[in-house]
Amino acid sequence: MTGFEASQAFLQWLEQERRASPLTVEAYGTDLAGFLGFLTDHLGSEPDMAALAALRPADFRAWLASMANDNAVNATRARHLSAVRSFFKYLARRHGVDNPSVKLVATPRGRRPLPRALPPDDARDVTTDIAELQDTAAMQARDTALFTLLYGCGLRIAEALSLNVRDAPGLGGDAPLRVIGKGSKERIVPVLPVVRAAIGAWLMRHPDRQPDSPLFLGARGKRLDPAVAQRTMRAYRRLNGLPEHATPHALRHSFATHLLAGGADLRSIQDLLGHASLSTTQRYTAVDEAQLMAVWRKAHPRA
Repeated sequence: MTGFEASQAFLQWLEQERRASPLTVEAYGTDLAGFLGFLTDHLGSEPDMAALAALRPADFRAWLASMANDNAVNATRARHLSAVRSFFKYLARRHGVDNPSVKLVATPRGRRPLPRALPPDDARDVTTDIAELQDTAAMQARDTALFTLLYGCGLRIAEALSLNVRDAPGLGGDAPLRVIGKGSKERIVPVLPVVRAAIGAWLMRHPDRQPDSPLFLGARGKRLDPAVAQRTMRAYRRLNGLPEHATPHALRHSFATHLLAGGADLRSIQDLLGHASLSTTQRYTAVDEAQLMAVWRKAHPRA
């Protein structure tokens, strides 16, 4: 059996036994055709089952390198490698062609997209103007408190909506906010006076101020659903001409980006955001550099 014949049997198995969608089968077929075409050139002839079983890690890496030379990004190469791995699993189970080399090849890592923050004026406008989308004074106070908290403290939307009344910072003093983040890790976040005031105004209208009650309630009296906050922000950005990346999470990115631009050090921002690794926080330095270059290109007469 040739490699091409084996790939056709594999695609038929995907379609008939695994019930894969036609688009999935087509994508796998395209990926495998590219792989087998490379092997034909690389080995000097169309590979048969013995040739597939004898492939070394260097052969797979040469295939990935050839795609990189054709300007395939890491995400594309990772998808192709995943298809080839599935193909070899099928060969091992159905045809006894067990080649462990494909498992030894590292998956190309795609670049994580840079955080996309809002300009400071736009971020501040969200906190003051988004309440206008609500009809009642109570819901206006709630949304002002929520979005002021997101930008003022850099919380994830899930972290903010998991707070209870007992967690709300008081109007007086400077007690920080205790937040339970990813991995159930607790962190301490300082609270700006404007955030305290917004939350205090919402608590004055809160229908159930028992300590264990959710801090942010929906219209039906239950904990506010993140989808509601997302929908509110989506409506706001469309009314105000903001880009599509203007989401509740963009306020967290804005918090970090604006702190960095104001001179805050990365270690402090890492603690405030609750990042387990400093490398995650370092992505914001790339954002700051990109903004600096954009200003330079726009302003310098020789740029």
